Amino acid sequence: MSVQEPLTDLPPSAKLVYKVLEYDGPLTQKQIVEESMLSPRTVRYAIERLDDIGVVSERVYFADARQSLYEIDEDAMAEATVQPDTCTCAE
Repeated sequence: MSVQEPLTDLPPSAKLVYKVLEYDGPLTQKQIVEESMLSPRTVRYAIERLDDIGVVSERVYFADARQSLYEIDEDAMAEATVQPDTCTCAE
């Protein structure tokens, strides 16, 4: 199973947040709202859904400890990525 497979079942907002984090991460929730132009509530829901499937991680934002910093979990992505099978069929 690849990372793209669990993402296909997510709402479009969660896919957008995933792409924003992929290209611009790590970001705070406020920064994700600004980059994605989604509402704060929608971003919270999207982050929750991404966390449910284990592709996003959260850590303390040291510039403001009241906020969290979100990023794509590279370890989870590596585990979920399927290596291509080598073809052993005769031509």
